[in-house]
Amino acid sequence: MSAPLPLSLATGSAGALALAFGVGIGFGWCLERAGLGSASKLMGQFHLTDLAVFKVMFSAIVTAMLGLFWLSRVGVVDLSRVYVPETFVLPQLVGGLVFGAGMALAGLCPGTSCVAAATGRGDGFVVVGGFFAGVLMTALALPGMARFYQSGARGTLTLDSVLGLETGSLILVVVAAALAGFIVAEQVEQWKLRRLAELER
Repeated sequence: MSAPLPLSLATGSAGALALAFGVGIGFGWCLERAGLGSASKLMGQFHLTDLAVFKVMFSAIVTAMLGLFWLSRVGVVDLSRVYVPETFVLPQLVGGLVFGAGMALAGLCPGTSCVAAATGRGDGFVVVGGFFAGVLMTALALPGMARFYQSGARGTLTLDSVLGLETGSLILVVVAAALAGFIVAEQVEQWKLRRLAELER
């Protein structure tokens, strides 16, 4: 097999759709195995009693980062062909706030709601319906807010370019931050559970 891996599947082709479907199934399986298909578990994130979401997602970020870095170093993956979305500061900030508020209210995000629905949970079906309705409403309203949607364009930004660090140095910083974050998360969970136990006495 030659390196880098050929990334020649045409968008919308049967091969690309099959690959996307397989990746989606695998991602959903991992979420369910981590317990993230349960709204009560996700709400533990906001109550600081169960920081599994933080741990799982940060682990996924670090794993993907290390995997891509080392696969690129051995010539298996060409990082210049990996798509990085453009940055639009204000629209993405507002979108993040809306997303966070919706997740806090529903107890599920789009990915975990699909997992919840696939396992037969009623709240998952409701949230899936809600985000499809939101996508439809946004699409219908998009022409009227196109100027805002495209404002604050900053092009393609990555952390290493913004911070002026070598890629390897940035990865070392992120891995260290993840390890420190996991330790802090454990301490926060234990503190919160102790507080709750004291209040119940």
